[in-house]
Amino acid sequence: MTRLRDAALTSKAWPFEEARRLAERYETAPPAKGHVLFETGYGPSGLPHIGTFGEVARTTMIRRAFEAISDIPTRLICFSDDMDGMRKVPDNVPDPVALRDHLQKPLTSVPDPFGTHESFGHHNNAMLRRFLDTFGFQYEFISATDFYRSGRFDAVLLRAAERYDALMEVMLASLREERQQTYSVFLPIHPETGRVLYVPIRHVDAREGTVTFDDEAGREWTVPVTGGNVKLQWKPDFGARWAALDVDFEMFGKDHSTNAPIYDRICEILGGRAPDHYVYELFLDENGEKISKSKGNGLTIDEWLTYAGAESLSYFMFQKPKTAKRLWWDVIPKAVDEYHQQLRAFPEQELPAQLANPVWHIHAGQPPESGMLVSFAALLNLASVVAAPDRERLWGFIRRYAPDAAPETHPDLDAAAEGAVRYFRDFVAPTRVYRLPDARERAAMADLAARLQAWDGGLDAEALQSLVFAVGRAHGFEPLRDWFRALYEVLLGASAGPRFGGFIALYGVAETVALIDRGLAGDLAA
Repeated sequence: MTRLRDAALTSKAWPFEEARRLAERYETAPPAKGHVLFETGYGPSGLPHIGTFGEVARTTMIRRAFEAISDIPTRLICFSDDMDGMRKVPDNVPDPVALRDHLQKPLTSVPDPFGTHESFGHHNNAMLRRFLDTFGFQYEFISATDFYRSGRFDAVLLRAAERYDALMEVMLASLREERQQTYSVFLPIHPETGRVLYVPIRHVDAREGTVTFDDEAGREWTVPVTGGNVKLQWKPDFGARWAALDVDFEMFGKDHSTNAPIYDRICEILGGRAPDHYVYELFLDENGEKISKSKGNGLTIDEWLTYAGAESLSYFMFQKPKTAKRLWWDVIPKAVDEYHQQLRAFPEQELPAQLANPVWHIHAGQPPESGMLVSFAALLNLASVVAAPDRERLWGFIRRYAPDAAPETHPDLDAAAEGAVRYFRDFVAPTRVYRLPDARERAAMADLAARLQAWDGGLDAEALQSLVFAVGRAHGFEPLRDWFRALYEVLLGASAGPRFGGFIALYGVAETVALIDRGLAGDLAA
């Protein structure tokens, strides 16, 4: 343990860098609450999405890194903002018309259109917890509704009434003049309709702990700030929650970065200590535009998991979180193969290299062995050549290449074969474009076919790769990647592919000779 801690204290992996920064909060004394608190927030107006996964996964990585360098216990809270008013009726629910009468009510006061839970908010909270549980995240769940109504938030709400002017000074400085005229940090819940009201507050009575306001009909009301009778606007709510829970760490996307000083100041005014932050870059779609839930221009969790496992998604999330990255279909095969490359490398690495390896952070220091005897890219190209209708067709080739492999003994390879067939069907098959070789390429491919016909070296992928290299050099391809591109475009209908020697070993030497003959005859291009 001492050896691990010593290595972790100097590791340059970003979770360890953040963990060390967080540990500096308690260099002189441990936290009075007895633990370090990590938090992630969630807006339950819709289903959990890939950003939710990324935020919890990355926070968990920092939490595990912190536990490697510190003896202070940790907790992770997932906080659902389910007191928010429903601002619009979702399109993707049963009988959306029936929800129109419940606009602006807290999500936990809106009937569940699916008919399975106490409210729409409870339904979405259950979906969130099921989502987090599926991936094995260790967390505690808090509902904002319970937090407000149970009294756990009362002390901070009363303090907000006492320090109302200071809070308003911070918030008004961040608003346009028009918005300043009606803004209040408090949003009362109408005593009759139950709606969240965006109305001016006429008076805040710090002694009584009440707010007075006129509703939309001009009637005056006075309600306590405690007990769930009001909620805070979202920016003050951010900081107030940090103060109430004594949060030590929260990460959020770059779109929140300009508001972070506001959150911090609200927390401090309310008697808290602002937590450490980690601001990550946002994901981009295929055109380099920011991914938006409303636009639907990114991948969903279910879409990723249709083709690859959650570990590959965690690997993608680990890579350069402060750099904007394309999150599109074509990143999936690369993420799968790189994840397994790191798994295979891990056992042979020294401890410092292991701590820098993404799989240490994905699997809390205990990564499994990789059973991927064949790369995802090779499986994709095999599926392309044989037009595989199912993974059993691929297993016919896999068993010949690796006789001891089976779906039961290599479940990750079996899952990858299934994912490769689906990926081929959905993305590769519709885009394949074969071409005829030019004169030099034709001569080189004929030479390769002849050498393969005379080959007696078995299914040694590296030896076959060397053979392919030798043919390319013999025919003057410079750079050699032009030779491999020609093989891919003529034989596979794509501009990129796997190591070709590995592909030959998997597909078969005689089968590859026949494939080359078809390419040279123009059958594939036709």
